[in-house]
Amino acid sequence: MANFSLKITHQLSPVNNQRITKEIFDFLKKLAKNNNKEWFNENKAAFKKHEADVKSFYTQVQENLNVHDEIEKMKMFRIYRDVRFSKDKTPYKTHFAGSFSRLGAHLRGGYYLQLKPGGTFLATGFWEPNKEDLFRIRKEFEMDASEFRKVINDKSFKKVWGDLIGGGVKTAPKGFDKEHPDIDLIKRKQFIFVKNFTDAEVLSGGFIKEVDTSYKAIRPYFDLMSDILTTNLNGESLLD
Repeated sequence: MANFSLKITHQLSPVNNQRITKEIFDFLKKLAKNNNKEWFNENKAAFKKHEADVKSFYTQVQENLNVHDEIEKMKMFRIYRDVRFSKDKTPYKTHFAGSFSRLGAHLRGGYYLQLKPGGTFLATGFWEPNKEDLFRIRKEFEMDASEFRKVINDKSFKKVWGDLIGGGVKTAPKGFDKEHPDIDLIKRKQFIFVKNFTDAEVLSGGFIKEVDTSYKAIRPYFDLMSDILTTNLNGESLLD
């Protein structure tokens, strides 16, 4: 397997004084009850203020991540919904959300954070691996899934992230033995972990620290998956 060394930024420790305020959640609750353009336009100034505060929070999450990882970019998603192909025609999302992409071809995986009254969660992992990556992951499991199982079943890891989730195919993928002892993993198409939070936890002063601690705990999983996706089955680098 390949060995990766991370460049540590100038920060020596995460910053934990950013927080999500009750006013932000109160606005989102009001938006959920008044999800129309007239109300939104009347409250556009309040939205812009809350959006800026949330962006500052996400920016700090990114800076904290860069203490122990390398983040290529942070993306905050727009509040406006694409209703063209949806039965739900309400024009606005009732949450804030953002993602953090790891740097370069050698660091795989990404981080996601949704802020919503009654529905805040972190997510990490591999939502829709491309065809080549999915085949490589499946071939790894076909050869030996023991290291993968060791990582995701570690007690300290599971205490933070729980069980692996995500969809898969109903039967064995083409070219794989349906009787393989690791067919439960081979059938998967998604490899995701999710961690939920109560509103009280989100609005507490310790939330940003808990976000960073949780993201840091996913690293053994990301390190293993990065090794898998950047080497062939002989452990030789594909990046040279």
